[in-house]
Amino acid sequence: PELFVSMVRSGEASGELDSVLVQLADFMEASAELKRKIKGAMTYPIVAFAIVILIAVGLIIFVVPRFATIFSDMNAKLPASTQLLITISDVLLSPQILIVIAGVIAGVIGLRVYNETDSGRFNLDKIKLQIPIFGLLMRKVAVGRFTGTLATLIRSGVPLLQALEIAESTAGNMIFSKAIREAADGVRNGESLADPLARSGEFPSMVTRMIGVGEKAGALEIMLFKIQEFYDSEVNALVDQLTSLLEPVVMVFMGIIVG
Repeated sequence: PELFVSMVRSGEASGELDSVLVQLADFMEASAELKRKIKGAMTYPIVAFAIVILIAVGLIIFVVPRFATIFSDMNAKLPASTQLLITISDVLLSPQILIVIAGVIAGVIGLRVYNETDSGRFNLDKIKLQIPIFGLLMRKVAVGRFTGTLATLIRSGVPLLQALEIAESTAGNMIFSKAIREAADGVRNGESLADPLARSGEFPSMVTRMIGVGEKAGALEIMLFKIQEFYDSEVNALVDQLTSLLEPVVMVFMGIIVG
């Protein structure tokens, strides 16, 4: 990755390649651990949701038609919820379901193609940040990743503008990449780093204030690491909260679907 290459290059130039490699190893281990934790937290709800859908589809395809036959023989007026369930069962068992499946597949392919374009990825990344709870999690991850990457690069001796360019490419979200790119343009024009980051509206005021203090005190690298530590702990706490809340939520959802 560009991050790896730039840090090794700066380590060779400064004669501190060994310490730079240690910093890089620590950074990559921390990033891998965060990814593992988030993926681990998402595995349970995804599997549970898939099981709920399979149970619901199995009931609708194999159980509901048997009751539908009984109800038709009774000639009774059915409640709206029962009639809806029978209608869904009829649709799933009819050839029309192939059209629905084809439409879903086409929609997924179209969404992936749209995501490959710059404007599409930008718009989808913007939507992701607005999703309740998970948007907050992605925002915290992006801030922690940006500050950690930038601090590691600065400590390794990479110039600030070059470090910002690398951090932009590793942000993981087009909204944050744009904010970092505009911040780099501001620094190139003589501004401090904190001011354009604050104008973007994507970074919390605490982050921009700490960066501003770090710039004035000549301790930007230290402040960036402090921010990363804070947001890493925030992400871990939020992931733990989500993990503890997901199980009862999924169980209630499963009960509603089956009920």
